[in-house]
Amino acid sequence: MKKLVCTRDQVNLKCVLLGGQSFRWKETAPNEYSGVFSGGFWVLQQNDDHINFKRTPATNSDEQSLSNYLRMNEPLDLYYKEWSICDPIFKKSAERFKGIRMLKQEPIENILSFICSSNNNIIRISSMVEKMCTLYGDKIEGTDIYAFPNIDQLVRGNIEEDLKNAKFGYRAKFISQTAEKIFKLDGIKWIEKLKNMDYDNAKKELMLLPGVGPKVADCICLMSLDHLEAVPVDTHVFQIARENYLPHLKKYKSVTQQVYNEIGDCFRKIFKKNAGWAHTVLFLDDLKTFKANESNNDKLNEKPKAKKKKKI
Repeated sequence: MKKLVCTRDQVNLKCVLLGGQSFRWKETAPNEYSGVFSGGFWVLQQNDDHINFKRTPATNSDEQSLSNYLRMNEPLDLYYKEWSICDPIFKKSAERFKGIRMLKQEPIENILSFICSSNNNIIRISSMVEKMCTLYGDKIEGTDIYAFPNIDQLVRGNIEEDLKNAKFGYRAKFISQTAEKIFKLDGIKWIEKLKNMDYDNAKKELMLLPGVGPKVADCICLMSLDHLEAVPVDTHVFQIARENYLPHLKKYKSVTQQVYNEIGDCFRKIFKKNAGWAHTVLFLDDLKTFKANESNNDKLNEKPKAKKKKKI
């Protein structure tokens, strides 16, 4: 295995990989995580002062790929200090959850994975994403694991019917239609266009895709398009906002569009250009999965009462 020098305070692999950003990671042993990105199968081992890693198949750029994926060039210590000065509530969360980074994900995979997230939980989303890879992706050399399919692979044959048979339900139509639309838009050029747009316009553009509402659009902006001011609002974030930042929202029982926008604007006012990243730390602190017992990975796949309304 190769080594990426970093402390646990710089990267908390458990929270980053299993906290709902990506759906292709599993904890395969204590402090060991296996998953797929950048066309390879990876094994990462967390240590106090470094991460051991192995990619199959190995390439000369593996360390750089992992560093980019984890955004290691971003000054996380500085961000935490700035956010803690801005907000005493964040400061308390930061003491409990250090090393929270935003993954730099592949946009097409991110878009289609989060279409699967509608009214769903992590274990089910992960299963659906894995099924898409098995049905349409290429097998990764030296493994029995499949890479996420590219757009060309997702516009062949009757994708909607295949996915319906695979129990994707109404999401099958959204995935098929979205893949077709991205293909017609010339995916790579379209993705670059979204990255170069300002956040508001990129979000509006994404919401023209079938199955992409405000929450999913914000997840995509935040996790794969470098619009780090995007703030996805679910029931957890709604509860955080009304309990700590916007008490007048206690009169609302659900997240209306007006409430959604107000919460996002509130976090952007406090945390500025990296609001979505800061909000992710608060989000993880609110999740009982990590709060109650960070070492218990199995609880990620439960659906407790507090999560019934959660849409990842």
